[in-house]
Amino acid sequence: MCTGACSKFISIFLYILAFVSIVCNIMLFFPDFETQYTVAESKGEGERITPEVKYMGGLIGGGIMVLIPAIHIHLTSADKCCANRCGMFLSIGFAAVGVLGGVYSLSVAALGLANGPVCKWQNEDHSGSYLNNKDVWKWCILPENVVEFNLGLFSTLLVAAAVELILCLIQMINGLFGCICGTCSDLTYTA
Repeated sequence: MCTGACSKFISIFLYILAFVSIVCNIMLFFPDFETQYTVAESKGEGERITPEVKYMGGLIGGGIMVLIPAIHIHLTSADKCCANRCGMFLSIGFAAVGVLGGVYSLSVAALGLANGPVCKWQNEDHSGSYLNNKDVWKWCILPENVVEFNLGLFSTLLVAAAVELILCLIQMINGLFGCICGTCSDLTYTA
């Protein structure tokens, strides 16, 4: 496979994963699809949202820090734009930024899963890991279904960040080959 075509393939998946990461992080601000918890916390009425949501790993790390490299990586596959050795060399640096974003998003998602959501438990706020004991999930009464909500979204962020990390690492290797060997976009093929 040509290094330019590989860059295009990688960038398309990075666009999708960055979008998924941003949407998941925004949704985590609204447990049980309600705005009341976000509003209550912004008024200083105590902790209502899981702290790891506020680190914005999906928005900043898996989103913006991957989206910017994805744009440049996509440009390295375009004819007569950056599809040259210099563009491929620069894509190595941009992919490294994507790796950092993926690591940040992966770390925050893993912490969110390990620490568990903030919820009202037996008339007191309780925060802790609920992953090991599924029976405890029903004890969390407010916000309703917050355990499943956080589990689903943080797991999605975790998987998206891991794939972003792998794709950016592959692009670093691809960029090195493209820098050394060229992008092969100027070759003409005849049948």
